[in-house]
Amino acid sequence: MSRMGDVLAGFHAAWEIESDSVLIRYQRGLRTPKLLSALGERRIPLTAVGRVTLTAGRRGTVVLRAEPRPGADPLMEAAAGQLKEGCDPYRLVLPAERETLAEYYAEELRERLGGAGPADRFLVDAPEAPLSFKAYDGKASFDGRTVRFRWFWTGASSAKWKAGDQSFPVSELSGVEWRSPEVFEGHLRLLRGGTEPVQADQDPGAVVFGLGYGPVHESLPFAAAVLAAVRGRGAPAAVPAAAAPAPRRDPADIAERIRHLGELHVAGLVTDEEFSVKKAELLAEL
Repeated sequence: MSRMGDVLAGFHAAWEIESDSVLIRYQRGLRTPKLLSALGERRIPLTAVGRVTLTAGRRGTVVLRAEPRPGADPLMEAAAGQLKEGCDPYRLVLPAERETLAEYYAEELRERLGGAGPADRFLVDAPEAPLSFKAYDGKASFDGRTVRFRWFWTGASSAKWKAGDQSFPVSELSGVEWRSPEVFEGHLRLLRGGTEPVQADQDPGAVVFGLGYGPVHESLPFAAAVLAAVRGRGAPAAVPAAAAPAPRRDPADIAERIRHLGELHVAGLVTDEEFSVKKAELLAEL
């Protein structure tokens, strides 16, 4: 793979420009947005780019941006336009004195683009599983095949406690809805065909964000990985020859769950039958 030439280094990132792709390496540090630090590096095929722009930035800077084609990048599809400008992984901010060099590379890239229309499949790799993060009402994990929600007794609604911890094979999902934790009612919802939408805090197929829970740099890569798996991007994760037995739960955790279940029962939010069934399920995990 022959290179066009230089590595174009800017604030928070550097672009290594090759004949058919751009390798973007994001810096790590306190000044770098957490999402970019979490991404580490990404290779963007030029077939995934619709156009390249160069505009004036703030405080003596210029901004080189590669605009992804609709449907080409699972991360941007999951974000659905909700990312703040500083977290845009396709922006390279440079000192104004490098404008001439930036314009040169912008022209070189434009000559190699594959088209501006929507892509029929993801062309940029999604973040790799396994991935997990803590939401306000539960922990979400994804191993490449199955999404799992484990509820927290301190945050989960009675509807989620009644439903119990959830497992969703990718094959049963039709998509992912991510609402930024930086706005009101942020959440991650797994879309399933034929399921009527309800409030995220009442939906066993959703986890709710909150202050310090489900931050962008954790929940968005998670959503992108699930979305890519749903749409069949890449090979499924390898299946171990012999499945390991499920780890036993911490007895203190089970006791806490049963205590919370009892509170719901006393409050009339759980029936006698539901209480008995759920308590038996929890005890069976010991």
